[in-house]
Amino acid sequence: MSFEWLNDWLPFTFYYLMALLLFLVNLTSWASILFLIPGNWIMVFVSALFYLFMPEHDGTGLSLTVIVIAIVLAGLGEVVEALGSSAGAAKKGASRRAMILALVGTFLLSIVGATLGTPVFPPVGTVLGAIVGGSVGAYLGAYVGEIWKGNLEVDRMEIGRAAFVGRLLGVVGKLAIGVVILVMITIDSLI
Repeated sequence: MSFEWLNDWLPFTFYYLMALLLFLVNLTSWASILFLIPGNWIMVFVSALFYLFMPEHDGTGLSLTVIVIAIVLAGLGEVVEALGSSAGAAKKGASRRAMILALVGTFLLSIVGATLGTPVFPPVGTVLGAIVGGSVGAYLGAYVGEIWKGNLEVDRMEIGRAAFVGRLLGVVGKLAIGVVILVMITIDSLI
């Protein structure tokens, strides 16, 4: 009995198993954006490793052009998040304390929000819980930071509201850019 077919079948199967693994790692990295982890950059790094170590199979494989576009998009995602998260609060006169506490609050309450949202409506509840929880955390962190600094009540509310809206818009923008990176890399690795 001849097993020559196995030599042709194994590289094909191995490549697509690795492409599936790349997709799963990138999907997890994308979701990590909700918790202030640089998921877009993780997707770029893992995809670059895939590009370097997985040779093309029958014309299928990641192209260098897609990796470069992903790098540009990941940088754009960081700009969108930074502008969204801090620009509004900084415009309202937020102190450094408020900005730092807004980041801490975002991280902690995004985890709490995801934990509380998961049992309600598993995949969507997790994402929405993390987004809303992170935004509430930004509000509370900025508010507490301004109390600590001794700003007036009106300033605290305005700064907290700006941090809330900024975080909400920043994370949604970064997630949208992350989806583009995820889809682009997945399609290029499979086609």
